[in-house]
Order: sequence, then C-alpha cells, then structure tokens
Amino acid sequence: MRPIRILELRSVRGTGGGPEKTILLGTARTDAQRFEITVCYLRDRRDNVFSVDSRAAALPVDYIELVESHSFDRSIFRRLRQIVRDRKIDIVHAHDYKTDVLAWLLAKFEVVTPLSTVHGWTGHTPRELRVYYPLDKWILRFFPKLIAVSSDIRNELVRWGADASRISTVLNGIDPNAFQRDRLREDGLRGRLGVDRSSYVIGTVGRLEPQKRFDILIDAFATLHPERPNVKLFIAGDGSLAKPLNEQIARLGLTNCCTLLGHRTDVGDLHHAFDLFVQSSDYEGTPNAVLEAMALETPIVATSAGGSAEIVRDRVDGLIVKPGDVRGLAAAMRTAMDDAGTTAARVRSARTRVETDLSFDTRMRTVEAIYVDLMQRHSTTDGTRLAAART
Repeated sequence: MRPIRILELRSVRGTGGGPEKTILLGTARTDAQRFEITVCYLRDRRDNVFSVDSRAAALPVDYIELVESHSFDRSIFRRLRQIVRDRKIDIVHAHDYKTDVLAWLLAKFEVVTPLSTVHGWTGHTPRELRVYYPLDKWILRFFPKLIAVSSDIRNELVRWGADASRISTVLNGIDPNAFQRDRLREDGLRGRLGVDRSSYVIGTVGRLEPQKRFDILIDAFATLHPERPNVKLFIAGDGSLAKPLNEQIARLGLTNCCTLLGHRTDVGDLHHAFDLFVQSSDYEGTPNAVLEAMALETPIVATSAGGSAEIVRDRVDGLIVKPGDVRGLAAAMRTAMDDAGTTAARVRSARTRVETDLSFDTRMRTVEAIYVDLMQRHSTTDGTRLAAART
C-alpha cells in the first residue's frame, strides 16, 4: 500500500494567520508512511510581506510556491494540474475561497478528490461579501467532504445547501507541549512591557480588523480603568484599523495604560506577562489565539463568536459573553480579576482540555481518518478510472 497523496492548497497575503499554523504544523506531524503531503501556497508577486515560506523552511514539510503575476493569473491552474500529475495527487485539500474554486475545477479535469477545510469568511471588503463568499458557499455544496472548524460554520454551509452528512466539525487543536507557561519567566517578560507586579495586565492578540472588535474591548477597558488605575491593556497585532484604534485610545485618555504592540512573533512570551486574555470578536472560526491562551494558562474572557464557546466552556474553562456587549465584557473582566480562586480553577480546566480533547494530535488523527475515508469512497466509486490513472 502506497501513501495517500495530498495537496494542501492555500492562498494568502502577508503573514497569514491561524490556518497557516494548522497546515504547516499538521503536515509536519502527519504519519509520512501513510500520508504523502505537499503544501502549496499561491503567492502574489506584489506581496512583500509574505512569510509562509520561511516558516515552512523551519519544518519537515514538502513546500512549494506558485507565484502569481496578479490575482487572476490563469497560468496557476495549468501549473496546478502539472503538480497533480507529477506527484500523482489523490486529494486536493483547499483552505480558502480561491483555492476552493481551484480544487473544484481540478477535480473536473484530473483524477483527484476535492476536500475543503472551511475556516470561515472573515473578510469585510464589498467584493468578498457580495461576490467571493457567496460564490464559495455555493461551490462548497458540490464537495464530497467538508471540514468545518466550528458549528457556526457548519450551520452556514448547510444553510447554503451543503449536505450535512458530508460535513465534519473538527475544532482546531494545539500542541500543548509547545505552549507551556514558565512562572519563573513572568517578571522578566513583564519588564519588557514596562510593567511590574503592581500592574494587572490584560492582553489580546489578533489582526486589527473589524471582526476582532478591539474598539469594543477598548471601550470596556475604559469603564474599568477609573476604578482600577493599575490595570493595563496590551493589544498585539497589526492591520487596517491601527490608526483609528490609536485615535480611540487617545480620545478616551488611555494613552498611558493602553498600548498597541503591532505585529509580534513572540506571542508565547507575551502570555507570560498577561494576567488575563480577552477575545472580543464578532466573528471567528476556531481561534488559535484562544487555544494558545488556554495552553499557556492565561485566564480567558471571550465572546461566543464562532467556535470560541465550543473550545472554552462558559464558567468551566473561562468566561463567555455575547459579542458586541461592552458592559458584559467589562463585567466578565471584573469577575475574572476579583475571584482569583475560581479563575485559577478555570485555568486548570482549560489546560487539561488542550492536553486531551483539543490537542493537535487528536485533531490530526481525525483529519487523517477523513483522508482515508475519502480515498476509500473515491476508489470504490471510480475504481477503474483511478487504477488506470495511477498505473
């Protein structure tokens, strides 16, 4: 028996996000004797911030890049067909609306099975909202198998006509061994942020884009600060809203206690300085930032957006509030700060959860089983054609 050959296909600009961790780390940890995986990224030649290649180089991953001259470079499809043929790919595993279309088309011209992990539709441009996302949801109806990273995404796929029996909800996972808190490092890392033990540090991580609703977090923080002047807020991330968020901070008189840290690659270190992690999003898939907070034993307050309420059980692993609720977010932050004993119990529960149900190994075994099932069903359906193509 030869390995099942999979093409992980993704298009992204800039530094990417949670899906990059899932794709690269998942590929590195897959059983190479059973699954032969090629990771292929589409890269716009105008993108000077792209960094997935350097991250892939640090891992045992078979990585290739197709450089596009523009967003609708027709040569990409021809080159992908050649990769499929040269590497005798069985499954094309797409991860975004652009590669969903490409995987669907490849299945019409080559002997491959399309699969998509649907991470969500987090963009906010008119073209994404009115054209790309509706087209993506329509096309996904025709895939033989879909992986949704949250129940909300699964329900949206069903609403658009996808067969519920073909959808598996697989929450994102994390490697608990790669994210462990070292209490001896906390004071030094707090010092890097210019705070000491007299300050209570609230932190968060994410792209500075509308769906993250950092404006809501800043408003909630503004209601806390007058009564708790020792509280500090740090927001790690970069994006299109950096300027308006800084203006909001200045307008509310929070310049000395609320800081935008910009893009950071040391998120694990930052958590050692955080006393509380807050996620304020309106929309999420299964947020890796929350998983990392759980693993790094940072108390959590999060909205119920997307898969957040599935990975963080309310009042068991953290505190969950409704999206867009400034008062509710502020109240949950107060509760986490004031009830240290209960907060500590939730932290222990969250760490246990990422060591078991939400471990990366658990997730990868689930995805591998989907690969095997897809291959078996494809072979049964198209056995003669598949055998001829693979000879």
